[in-house]
Amino acid sequence: MTALHGLKVLDLTRLLPGPFATMVLADLGAQVDKVEDTGAGDYLRAAPPAVEGMGAGFHILNRGKRSLALDLKRPEGASVLLRLARSYDVVFEQFRPGVMDRLGLSHARLLEENPRLVVCALTGYGQDGPLRDRAGHDLNYLARAGILGLMGPVDGPPQLPSFQLADVSGGLYAVIGILAALRARDATGRGSVVDVSMLESVIGFAALPLARLLAGELPARGAEYLTGGIAAYGCYATKDGGAVTLGALEPKFLAAFLTAVGMEPDLMLLVPGEHQAAYQQRLAELFRTRTRAEWEALGRAHDCCVEPVLRPDELLTDPQLVARRAFVTAQVGGATLGHFRTPVTPRDFTPAPAPAQGEHGDAILREAGLEAGEVVALRRAGVLR
Repeated sequence: MTALHGLKVLDLTRLLPGPFATMVLADLGAQVDKVEDTGAGDYLRAAPPAVEGMGAGFHILNRGKRSLALDLKRPEGASVLLRLARSYDVVFEQFRPGVMDRLGLSHARLLEENPRLVVCALTGYGQDGPLRDRAGHDLNYLARAGILGLMGPVDGPPQLPSFQLADVSGGLYAVIGILAALRARDATGRGSVVDVSMLESVIGFAALPLARLLAGELPARGAEYLTGGIAAYGCYATKDGGAVTLGALEPKFLAAFLTAVGMEPDLMLLVPGEHQAAYQQRLAELFRTRTRAEWEALGRAHDCCVEPVLRPDELLTDPQLVARRAFVTAQVGGATLGHFRTPVTPRDFTPAPAPAQGEHGDAILREAGLEAGEVVALRRAGVLR
């Protein structure tokens, strides 16, 4: 039996942040019922590449969930959601602040309907503050949080990250908040509202530069200890056009690396300052004398924090990731689709299919106590798809 077996989650989210969070909950055994609109539904359904008629991203993020297509803009649809909320542990929404209120589904109203309910609201900027109503995406939140402002290059605008940090970290903090609220409910018998801001979720990723700021010192863009300021912590091109990382932050690892390449131990490599430019140039020239594979072998032999920069196409066969079962496969109709595990997903996990839009509507509504005639009437009225 999985850890969250018996937990019921009503998921009103779409795209990446909320679905990532509820994917984690579903992987851990929660029953996640996804509420989509009666139009296009979750936009990721149509995002390429398609596998058996649905976007691969949708398949992965919504594995093991059920789908109910319900028009919440219609009073009848909102009324149905309130009835559903009576039998669920969690309602998870990702609308801008105020949208749920306008639908007649405010957090307070949901808690009136079910005082034991945990309502999680995941938004860009949170439920209050001057930016609460502003639109935004991952890059905007990273910019506001100062994360981008610490990234190089030193001259010109920061580079675009190749990942969605705020979306995923917001989703993961939502999971933490939900589990904490459920634990509090165990003690008090009462539910609560979990307010998660994606902006705030990324601040902690810059904990060490922020420690300097909070102590009264201004971090230097692209020149901090872990952001490009020392030669012993960086990325370097190799002879064959690949790249490796050197992360020899502790003196023992730095000494092991320098000894392995025939250089004298020099702790000044670990001290930020203008002298680092010469050290970085020297190491850049050194790394270009060997292939990526040769550097990987050196790192393995000397345990000196040298690792290759893998290409995306190499991930699925990387020995460490294979040993950890980081990627698994599942059948989707006549196709085979890969999935990634999270660190907390059970090791023996086999992904269940993502739902077709509205596939489980009848079952979800009947479980909540709606009569067959009511379900038929909702479908005829276009409230249910």
